[in-house]
Amino acid sequence: MNKILFSAVSKKFVMALAGLFLLLFLPVHLGINLMLLRSDPEPFNNAAHFMATFPLVKVVEILLLLVIVIHIAYGIFLQIQNWLSRPVSYAVRNKSETSAFSKFMIWTGGSVLIFLVIHFFNFYFIKLGLVEGDPENFYAVAYSLFAVPGYVILYWVCFLLLGLHLYHALQSAFQTLGWSNEFWKPVIRVISLIYAIAVPAGFAIIPLAIWLFK
Repeated sequence: MNKILFSAVSKKFVMALAGLFLLLFLPVHLGINLMLLRSDPEPFNNAAHFMATFPLVKVVEILLLLVIVIHIAYGIFLQIQNWLSRPVSYAVRNKSETSAFSKFMIWTGGSVLIFLVIHFFNFYFIKLGLVEGDPENFYAVAYSLFAVPGYVILYWVCFLLLGLHLYHALQSAFQTLGWSNEFWKPVIRVISLIYAIAVPAGFAIIPLAIWLFK
């Protein structure tokens, strides 16, 4: 029993560290994407080229992909383990047992995974030469995608769900790592809320601005 418990706790710890690494990457990605709002495609294309060719960035890219795989795999494993540990629903549930956000983390995370797969096909696989497209002009690739209403709607929905995922994920990570207590918990909650709104909104506003002003 102790071995099983330790295994679950250790997996949550690793998943929390992986999640925090991804949380640090998102603002960097957003900063690059905001260059799409410029009329000149060169800054965005230069940034994309740098991210694709600079040796240190390529090492970080491999680490990032590994972290994504670990975060997803551990998240699915822990959710399945949680389901199997409660094969029968309780007749009466304690409302404080878990938040609404934590109940739906697997589903919001799944929607983010679907978007990642689409995103890889549209950008990362072009860079690898697996999908047709110009890896030196991702600015044009992005604009062509944002010209498709269905893609933009999917984009907005996924980032809305990402915001819900981030709000709980950030608080959960701090708690798992032992960095949350009664004093810091309200502060962490506010920081989580600001991050969960600001980052997805930053991504979501890009296609809207392109539609309205480009």
